[in-house]
Amino acid sequence: MGTLRMGALTRRRVGMRAADLEYAVLDMETTGLEPREGARIVEIAVVRVRGDGKVVEEFSTLVDPRAEVGGREFHGIGEGDTVGAPVIAQVVPRLAELLSGAVVVSHNLDFELRFLGSELVPAGLPTGQSGLCTLRALRSQIDLDRYSLPKASFRLGGDWPTGQHTALGDARACAKLLAEMIANAPGELRYNGPAPRTLAVPEAAPVRGPWGVVEPVRWKPRTASVPGGLAPLSPWRADWRPRELDALLCGGAFGATDRAIAELAAQRDTRFRERLATAAAVTGGIAATAAGGLLVRMAGSRATGSAIARRAVAAREALRGRTG
Repeated sequence: MGTLRMGALTRRRVGMRAADLEYAVLDMETTGLEPREGARIVEIAVVRVRGDGKVVEEFSTLVDPRAEVGGREFHGIGEGDTVGAPVIAQVVPRLAELLSGAVVVSHNLDFELRFLGSELVPAGLPTGQSGLCTLRALRSQIDLDRYSLPKASFRLGGDWPTGQHTALGDARACAKLLAEMIANAPGELRYNGPAPRTLAVPEAAPVRGPWGVVEPVRWKPRTASVPGGLAPLSPWRADWRPRELDALLCGGAFGATDRAIAELAAQRDTRFRERLATAAAVTGGIAATAAGGLLVRMAGSRATGSAIARRAVAAREALRGRTG
């Protein structure tokens, strides 16, 4: 949708060291699955975290969707919970501050992208920030039977994440999963994508009270921040793929057919890279042989030139002797 410039995690020597970057881990609770069918954001959270798992800042608030609050059976948010919460246009400036200079991350970022494009960008959120999907990253790098956020967290770290189906709880779980992935990789993970950039923060929309007086925005968090940041990172006992898959092929349901297609593409890519390396080695060998021959010829030329010069000097000396 053009709202984010997507990147991926890789063990290849390209891009930027993942541990050196900061990430804005984003999660939303919504009234439905499809903005095209009227679904709206009802809660939003961001965990700003460094590549080593150190939390920089957390933010969450309920959002007044100005519509019926559906999906309560999933997120537990009722009509009364959003009374007095800010509307989405009032959240955008704060969100821009948190996303600025960071890679925007979510587990199944394709879902968040739909609401970024339908609500947040029209409300003034700048576009073009870097993006990363941890769901695609896990599928690309690690062989698991299931990749949902809670099941992957339990399978890899041994603990079920707390605060499931709250925006801040899920954002924390995703941030921890990302930091553990970077820390436990068998080789250095790198972010292969556009560098994060500083965003222009839009002005906050004025909030007018009952008497027309402009009032400050009042956040309405459902979940309190935990002192100390994320829980300690877990050592993984993961089956890392010998050949990483293309993250672009790791979306959707990712069933058996999707996996087979991605694995076949990875095999072809590996063979192609091996042929390139072989060709480079052969070319380099030919070039080295040619260069060596050239050096030998140059050395021979220099030696011949030195001998001629010595004979010329000797001839001049002999001539001086006869004329003297």
